[in-house]
Amino acid sequence: MKETMSIMFSIPSWYVLLPAALLGLIGLWIWTRRRKEKVRPLQIAVLISLGIYLLCVLHLVFFPIDVNIGMYASRTPWYKAINFIPILTIDLKTFLLNIIMLIPFGMYLPFIMKSKGSAKKAAKLGFLLSASFELLQLIIRMTLGSGRSTDINDLLANTLGAVIGYLIVKRMFKVTPLNSMLKQFQL
Repeated sequence: MKETMSIMFSIPSWYVLLPAALLGLIGLWIWTRRRKEKVRPLQIAVLISLGIYLLCVLHLVFFPIDVNIGMYASRTPWYKAINFIPILTIDLKTFLLNIIMLIPFGMYLPFIMKSKGSAKKAAKLGFLLSASFELLQLIIRMTLGSGRSTDINDLLANTLGAVIGYLIVKRMFKVTPLNSMLKQFQL
């Protein structure tokens, strides 16, 4: 009888997120040098805080990545870890947490998109970000045996969160005393 070797370990977030943070800072430095108009410190603060926020989201969504390759890795086939049924299968707590997770993303959009933004654009960007999370979770599950699932409800909740965040800040821009202050942070 042939023995199957099993490989099991976890990948902590800092193995991936620390190099990503360093690359982000290098990219920010290059971007500020190539830009024709001077970048204000408040704009840099927005971009750095956006980067920190995105790193935190990546940490929440993906890490630790439990690698489980070998004999017991495929107890549940990957395709059974996908939830294609929207709304009817909502876990309310997870749904609300996914909304909350992407509200800050939507709140950053009026600062980085300036006049090109709209609620429809926020929904599109929230959807694309969420879809990339879900697709990457599926790929990680298929290749490394991680226990993360892919859920259509997460996609809906994340998109809704991005729109809510965008609408909150756009409403704040309409408040006269806040408008001039908030414009200082826009790119």
